[in-house]
Amino acid sequence: MAKKLWGGRFSKKTDPSVEKFTRSIEYDYKLAKYDIGGSIIHVDILRKNDFITPAEAKKLKNALSKMNAQVKKDGKFHYDKRCEDIHTNIQNTLEKKVGDLVLKLHTARSRNDQVVFALKALCKSEIRGIVQLCEKVSAAFKKAAKKNKNVVIPGYTHLQHAQLVNLSDYFKAYRLMLERDVTRLGDLEKEIKLSLGSGALSGTPINFKMYGEAIEKFIKENEDFAENRDAAKTVTSPKSMDTVSDRDFVIEILSALAILGMHLSRFAEDLIIWSTKEFSFVELDDAFATGSSLMPQKKNPDVLELIRGYTGTLYGNLISVLTMMKGLPLTYNRDMQLDKPPLFSSFEIITKELDVLPKLIETMKWNRGNIAKTIEDDESLYATDLVYYLIDKDIPFKSAHDIVGKLVKFSSVTGRKIKDMKDRELKKFSDKLKHSEIVKRMIPEVSVKSRISVDRSEIERK
Repeated sequence: MAKKLWGGRFSKKTDPSVEKFTRSIEYDYKLAKYDIGGSIIHVDILRKNDFITPAEAKKLKNALSKMNAQVKKDGKFHYDKRCEDIHTNIQNTLEKKVGDLVLKLHTARSRNDQVVFALKALCKSEIRGIVQLCEKVSAAFKKAAKKNKNVVIPGYTHLQHAQLVNLSDYFKAYRLMLERDVTRLGDLEKEIKLSLGSGALSGTPINFKMYGEAIEKFIKENEDFAENRDAAKTVTSPKSMDTVSDRDFVIEILSALAILGMHLSRFAEDLIIWSTKEFSFVELDDAFATGSSLMPQKKNPDVLELIRGYTGTLYGNLISVLTMMKGLPLTYNRDMQLDKPPLFSSFEIITKELDVLPKLIETMKWNRGNIAKTIEDDESLYATDLVYYLIDKDIPFKSAHDIVGKLVKFSSVTGRKIKDMKDRELKKFSDKLKHSEIVKRMIPEVSVKSRISVDRSEIERK
């Protein structure tokens, strides 16, 4: 058993089964960089309040800085699986470097406060990384929209042919979803305030303003910390009971990631459907598809299916933390240790999905011939255009709607294309219908351009 940060009042060692059950080091080791940073800040605070001497402060900071440099070099903290948590692990590692001096480090400090500080710092860093990845995916959508700006595809409602749309507008719709995701995550990142000084729940003998000054000083000197270059965003809070018991920021992040995952899942579903033989609208690059262990002809969209599948995990992570928090009395409870696995899981899932999507989007091929044939085979895609044509002829909307509905049904039942009908056939439905006029409306590009309510220039700017 590794040394603990507690134990004086206990007469027995912790049972090994309890050690194993309560241990969190397997996942909270990810907080190492941020816990070390918090410890460096805490050393400055202790020195200013004469809890340690300048020489002791220097010795502690040097040791912590070396640990921090090692974490940066390796990209992770090589944790001791025997330790209860990352805070204990760092304390024990530090003891090997500075000896009994480490026993002073925990003065006016609690893991309840430490974990909130470290978790918030990690969240700020993770959010900024995800925002950058979202922008890369958005750029891939924009590139695809430009590349396919003249491609017209069927638009769908209820997964049924509705009206013709530009493929570029389809991509722009997903860009707008991502824009909302970026705004939502950005707002959350700004609202997360780094704080120290809450102690276990009721504060410490140290003036809370000193904590704020120390945090801001540290961030200015360590601009890579939490990817935060604006120290003004780090505002301490004297509301200690709320600080140590609050996990709203975790829940809000999980919610935002679940929404982002839902957007990516919808896109994945569209491509899964459109890449089937029944549609053959799009083909994934071989580098982003997989095969079958039995059927040699198969080319499966496994990446897209996993994006779709992981959405359930993202939803579950959100519900997990909401459920865990719902019955907790103030302030800190050990249940809250369980906020990290779902949070880290969601960060990892979204990061992997956003990382794989740009190249997948850029390399997929659109089968323009198959798309054009689908449009040619289904004249009902122009039905609404014909309604507007009749409205222009002073026929009320409801009457025009009925006329075109009957015309489309007749075409479907008889197999006669509307474009091939002569005036005498069309007049059975309305004497306003003229072949030479309606065929001009039944052109994909004309159909799309006729709907001018959408400010496509505004969408393009976005």
